[in-house]
This record gives sequence, structure tokens and C-alpha cells, in this order.
Amino acid sequence: MNYSIEQFFLLGFLTLIFVGLITPPIRQLALRLDAVDAPTLARKAQKEPVPYLGGVAIAVGIVAASYGSLLAVDFSVQTFKLASFVLVPAMAISGMGLWDDLKGLEPWPRLVAQTFTGIIVAVILTVTDTMGFAFNNHLLNYFITVLWIVGVCNSINFFDNHDGGAAGTVAVITFFLFFIAYDRQQILVSALAIVTAGATAGFLIWNRHPAKIYMGDAGSLFLGIIISVLTIRLSPGVVPSYKSLAIPLFLMATPILDTTVAVISRLYRGISPFQGGRDHLSHRLMRKGLNRRITAFTLWGLAIFYGLIAISIYTWPDTYGVPLIIAGSALWLAKLVYFLRIPSEG
Repeated sequence: MNYSIEQFFLLGFLTLIFVGLITPPIRQLALRLDAVDAPTLARKAQKEPVPYLGGVAIAVGIVAASYGSLLAVDFSVQTFKLASFVLVPAMAISGMGLWDDLKGLEPWPRLVAQTFTGIIVAVILTVTDTMGFAFNNHLLNYFITVLWIVGVCNSINFFDNHDGGAAGTVAVITFFLFFIAYDRQQILVSALAIVTAGATAGFLIWNRHPAKIYMGDAGSLFLGIIISVLTIRLSPGVVPSYKSLAIPLFLMATPILDTTVAVISRLYRGISPFQGGRDHLSHRLMRKGLNRRITAFTLWGLAIFYGLIAISIYTWPDTYGVPLIIAGSALWLAKLVYFLRIPSEG
């Protein structure tokens, strides 16, 4: 069954409205539960406590819109299973993130939970043959899938360090991902991508500077599972295979850049990569004189730039694929060097 792009846009818009409406009452609940991010550490940029639990609004919005659209237009046991294979693990890891937001968890239990979730999802994707691109070796498929899921989860989690930074960037990534999936007629991937874009855009209404609520680990880990599975399920159909593999890497280039900069910086200074700090892209941009709003716009702009590269590789793989991959990679490395040259603290 074919659906028009207008129908997908309507689905995304309705999700945006829904998440925008449910976020304020969830914010009030967070305040009553005292689930707030207090400015008690030097690395905290806000001056007043800001409630967590925004991730609950994002998760509720994506789950409700996903299952609701299935019930409305294309419900079957098969589509229900395919949707649940990504939404159920995402809700499970989000539950752990919610516990972390409310009670606090050490990094290692979180990493173990992410790895365990990654293994389960990798098995599901391989057994159901729903990987957009797979290698001939099952063991290699498992390893790369788990590595990608854990890496993306941590990357989105790390990237959630600035008002509107993560929400806006995820909206951009999933919007570009939607266009590729829609062109390939991957209906479920298209639907989940546009729903995620709508949910994060709706949350951005309240998360942009000055943020009224944060998504917290419940939101960033939930989105990490969603995006990692979407990029794995995406089937660009571009040959040779390295061009297809380049597309999700460029879609995720900005969060990956942020994580790489933070980890290299912390290892160089002899501290744990899991230790928080003011050494992310957003902090470095602000040390260069940008205000908080322009910093968020810059992060979104970077995501748009690499999203355009990804969709251009998909559109013109034979004529511009290789030059775009080379130029995009060179620019990414140049940005890595540039950001690492900005002081990590200050």
C-alpha cells in the first residue's frame, strides 16, 4: 500500500502538536517529583533548576503516534511486530534512563544495559532479515550492529548538553532519513522517522533556550535506540556498498563529532570518558563567543550540512558519491581538529 508524502507530513505534524501539548503537564509532574537538574556543578550552565522527564513526553509521543498510525491505516500482526521490535527495546532502555534521571546510576551499569539491549536488537534484526545492509558473515553483522547501537545511544546521550541542541539535531537527522526511506518506499522506516522528527520538534518548543525542560537520559537513550535501528534498517540501495554505509555515518556526523571531541579531550587530560564536563561542541562554540541560541543554530546547521551530503550521495551515487564522501570526510576531520584546538575548559 502506497502513502503520499502529504500523509506522512500530516503524521509528523500531529505528533509535533501532541508532544507539544503533553510536555507542560509532564514538566509539572517532574517539578512535583523534584526530578530537576539543579545547577550545583561547575559544568551546569543553567542558573535555575530545570525539570527532567521531557524524554517521557518524547517517548509517549513516538509510541502513541506509531501504534496509532498502525491501527488507523495498516494494522497487521507483521507490522505490529516490526514496530514493536524497535519500540519495545527503546522503551526498556528509556526506563533505565528514567531511573537514572530520578535516582542516578553509575556509568558501567548503563553501558551493560545498553550492550544487552544492543545484542537483543541485533539478534532481532538479523533473524528477521530487516537490516538495510548486511554483510555475509552473521557474526560480523551482530558485532557491528551492537557496536553501532551502543555508540549511537552514547552519542545522543553525550550530545544532550545544550538547550535545544540534541532535540533539534535529532529532528534534522530523522527528517533527512525520512526522505531517503520514503523514496525507497520503506513505509515503516519512513513513518517512524517522520514521527521522531515531529516528536523532537514538538519537544523543542519547550526545550529551546531558555529551556523549560530537559529530555534527560530517558529521552536521549530512547532516541538513541530509535535512530540506531532506523539507520540500520534504512536500505539506500546504493552500490558499491561503502556508499550505502557512508549515508548513516554522515547523517550522524554531528553527534559523532561531539562524542569524539569529548572522548579524545578527556583521555588526553587523563579523566574518564564517561565523566561529564564542559568540553562538548556547544561549550567550545560558546567559548568562541557565540551565545546559547546561536550555538544551537550552529549545531543544527552542522546536522543540516551533513544531512545534505548524505542525501546527495544517495541521489547522485555514481557521479558525485566518491567526491562527496572524500570532501565530507575531510571537512569532518578538519572540524575535529578545529574543535580540539579550542580549550576544553574555561
